[in-house]
Amino acid sequence: MGFWAKTHRFHEAGDRPNDYNVAEYGVPAHSLYTTSKVISLHHRIDITDDQERVVYQAKTKFPSLHDKTDIVDAEGNQVAHIERKFLTLHQRHFVTMANGLKFEVASELFHLVKDIINLEGLGWQLRGNILALNFELVDAQEQPVAVIGQKMFSLHDKYCMDIYQPEFEPVVVAVVITLQHMIKDREASAAASSSSSSSDN
Repeated sequence: MGFWAKTHRFHEAGDRPNDYNVAEYGVPAHSLYTTSKVISLHHRIDITDDQERVVYQAKTKFPSLHDKTDIVDAEGNQVAHIERKFLTLHQRHFVTMANGLKFEVASELFHLVKDIINLEGLGWQLRGNILALNFELVDAQEQPVAVIGQKMFSLHDKYCMDIYQPEFEPVVVAVVITLQHMIKDREASAAASSSSSSSDN
């Protein structure tokens, strides 16, 4: 199995799942895909299926101190609400699902090789590497819930989700939307830090 199959897990709608994912976890139940769009004061992410039909949408209004995001299904029904915790040493978001389920998405500090993000309230973990553009979502029994891959060099910030436990699809979507916001926040923080360092020299 080639190096590329292991390091880059993204695939487009209609393509076969990543070879490494299949060898490691089996064939996923199905896959979903995200595409980011910016429209006026709203940041929108469309979540589509293998037929490129929109099945969920995430909308964030800017400016928003707490980065409040709502996810709805294709009929406009509320699926989840996400808010970022303000003034915290590490990234933390609160997620409330439409069915009443609540959990927190919190990144651990000081991991040099892998990023570990805990889903407090579920006992799940999101493990991977932001630089490698891959994450694996595992449940409390260490079973795969989903594998997430980000497309390299994409203007629309595309992700794919290979879902292994379809009963948790709405939760997976909420987690991936939260992950995208966390990555954007980290990139913005790094850019601000770099700009500040340059101005000090």
